[in-house]
Amino acid sequence: MRQEPSVTDASADPADSTDRTGWFEASRFGLFVHFGLYSLAARHEWVRSREAMSQQQYDRYLHRFDPDLFDARQLARTARESGMRYAVLTAKHHDGFCLFGSALSEYTSMHATGRDLVREFVDAMRAEGLRVGLYYSLLDWHHPDFTVDEHHPLRDTEARREPRDMARYREYMKGQIRELLTEYGRIDMLFFDFTYPEKGPEEWGSRQLLDLARELQPGILVNDRLGIPGDYVTPEQYQPDRPLERDGERVMWEACHTLNGSWGYDRDNHDYKDPALLVRMLVESVACGGNLILNVGPTGRGALAPRTRDTLRAIGEWTELHARSVHGAGPSAFDTPANALYTQSGTRLYLHLPAWPLKHLHLPGLAGRVRYAQLLHDGSEIRFHEMDGARHEHNNLAPPSQPAGTLTLTLPVARPDVLLPVIELVLDGEE
Repeated sequence: MRQEPSVTDASADPADSTDRTGWFEASRFGLFVHFGLYSLAARHEWVRSREAMSQQQYDRYLHRFDPDLFDARQLARTARESGMRYAVLTAKHHDGFCLFGSALSEYTSMHATGRDLVREFVDAMRAEGLRVGLYYSLLDWHHPDFTVDEHHPLRDTEARREPRDMARYREYMKGQIRELLTEYGRIDMLFFDFTYPEKGPEEWGSRQLLDLARELQPGILVNDRLGIPGDYVTPEQYQPDRPLERDGERVMWEACHTLNGSWGYDRDNHDYKDPALLVRMLVESVACGGNLILNVGPTGRGALAPRTRDTLRAIGEWTELHARSVHGAGPSAFDTPANALYTQSGTRLYLHLPAWPLKHLHLPGLAGRVRYAQLLHDGSEIRFHEMDGARHEHNNLAPPSQPAGTLTLTLPVARPDVLLPVIELVLDGEE
């Protein structure tokens, strides 16, 4: 198993790197931030479409938009302390409202409040050493030339028959992508969203958008939602259980997940995932060669809700002790035992145990391969021995013998008090 590259210095120029994807594959864990006018409605980021609001109805949120508690520096610290290595902000969501100052529109945070939230976000993330990504919606329910389709709030009104010009809208998108990729320094990732049957690559001008992004930022990574192949794929709200492939070749991927099913702030949605589940999802992603990007939806004033903060804090307590089992790690070629997950970085094999065994754990194929074993959270030694296929663990009530080549770990009876226990196995080959 090859050693994964380490996360590169955020000040480096990825265009000069021989492996512009190395930082992404090593980071493994990122933060997604969905914030906008819908955060004031507090009932899902698709609220305008779901409730078929007119622009005038939706503008009540524009007139009251005041993100006085949006603190990008605190958000960046929270991301870093949670073990995240990159972050992505919704520069423009489907409602068309922009969190940056655009010469092409007045429908922006800059015009509404005098604040360029994209600039605040980019500067804060860089200051904490995190890579920076921006989300840009291909949909735009505010723009007069975006044709009314199945997702548009005005789909059941006379507006569906209005003449609109998608060619002009494509030029608008290109202009805004140019602004985002020329006025904010280096941008590491661009997350477009999304292609669907009624509008595909031709309607978006996908090839032109992708070419423009790569021209302006040669080191940028672009996702797959333009409807044409990008640099990485983005399964949303489901967890892959194996490496992802395209035409028989493995691809980079990033599982996109929410805390509670909503991307934007959803005040009455309390269906939160447990921190232990989220940590396991992170490890599952790494074990299958992918990343996890975890979303937060700040409140209408721009702050993280208490439960969001508590969840991220709990994840951070785990990553502080177990970071090297995910950062710079990837899949292992060894057969994973039942109820466990392997990740590997060079000669370090990480055994994650969602279910804690009673006293002994048998690892097929590892006899003679392991030099040392320890619990990762506290560095305490785990003793082990090899099975020869005939001997038993005990003289009475002996379990069935294990096959030759099995390594047996002797574990403490009490499960470690961490969200997901990890045993670090040092393989032969390390000095």
